[in-house]
Amino acid sequence: MTDPSVQPAITFGPRVRKSPFFAATRCYGCKAYSVYNHTYMPLYYESPEADFWHLVRDVTLWDVACQRQVEITGPDAARFTQLLTPRNLSSCAVGQCKYVLITAEDGGIVNDPVLLRLAEDRFWLSLADSDVLLWAKGVARHAGLDVSLREPDVSPLQVQGPKSATLMGDLFGAWIDELRYYWCRETELDGIPLVVSRTGWSSERGYEIYLRDGAEGERLWELIMAAGRPHGIAPGAPSTIRRIEGGMLSYGSDVTLAENPFELGLGRLVDLDMEADYVGKAALRRIAAEGATRRLVGLEIGGPPLAAGNEEPWPLRAAGAPVGRLTSCVHSPRLEKNIGLAIVPLARAEEGCRLDVEAPGGLLEASVVRTPFYDPKKTLAAG
Repeated sequence: MTDPSVQPAITFGPRVRKSPFFAATRCYGCKAYSVYNHTYMPLYYESPEADFWHLVRDVTLWDVACQRQVEITGPDAARFTQLLTPRNLSSCAVGQCKYVLITAEDGGIVNDPVLLRLAEDRFWLSLADSDVLLWAKGVARHAGLDVSLREPDVSPLQVQGPKSATLMGDLFGAWIDELRYYWCRETELDGIPLVVSRTGWSSERGYEIYLRDGAEGERLWELIMAAGRPHGIAPGAPSTIRRIEGGMLSYGSDVTLAENPFELGLGRLVDLDMEADYVGKAALRRIAAEGATRRLVGLEIGGPPLAAGNEEPWPLRAAGAPVGRLTSCVHSPRLEKNIGLAIVPLARAEEGCRLDVEAPGGLLEASVVRTPFYDPKKTLAAG
């Protein structure tokens, strides 16, 4: 029989999209890919642990063109964008970014993108892994608003790590130091049209560079790598280790249509009192009034270092009875612990609560802890 611990290969073909940086990622030695938003996404280069240390010590360059954009334009663009999300956008200025939720009619979460407001009547939704363009077109069909929706020729890179600000200053000049956390600016580099934002998915200091001409992908990649060599740059990818350390949620694992914002500790992103309507408003008011029955928590997990994360949710048990599921887990070499995120009933969500994780190799003891596991005030990313 085949050893189930041996990972099968992923093959490349024309059905799955390749980013403008795909050839560069192969030249720079990417060893594993996944598929995200119908696009090949690099997973690691040297190893997940080595890439993690490059990220937290120096600076890394990621191909995240799988973060496809939904562009919303037209006279009613602001009204329509608000219709998609329970986060109040009335004070969102041109040039500002916001982490938002897109909710379904029952309060479940369709996606958790970063919103960029590029003009009074132009927004981008930089997506997690789900087909939001199709969802938005369905909402628009019945909204009666004057908007246009499309997927533009936009492909993001991320420059992440403690040396990212120095590298970005070398590339773009002194204005980088003035770019505030969760703000963006249209610019160019050697004639390549870009949008640069002070955002990222690493819980470290970082930036996103949105390429606006797919033909320039390899040239942009090489320009950044050349400027980064004095700073120890390495190619990288979204780090499962660092994102779980930072308590960052992954759509499809920790967030799905079956969860609502209050269960995930994201009630701050829901305005139940604003005058504007949005999809799911009535359901979210009802859920808030009744109270959530589950909660996302952090877990410290015993046993030897987990060689890999969970391929599927792992059941949780207390006194032998099922009590929820582990949604993500990893071994943190910095914390020297196995850590994870889990959805549990409120009665099992208190710090110190003991649970058993039903892992493929047997039960592992775990306890509920606060998140984030590292840098709880997010000073590295926002500072």
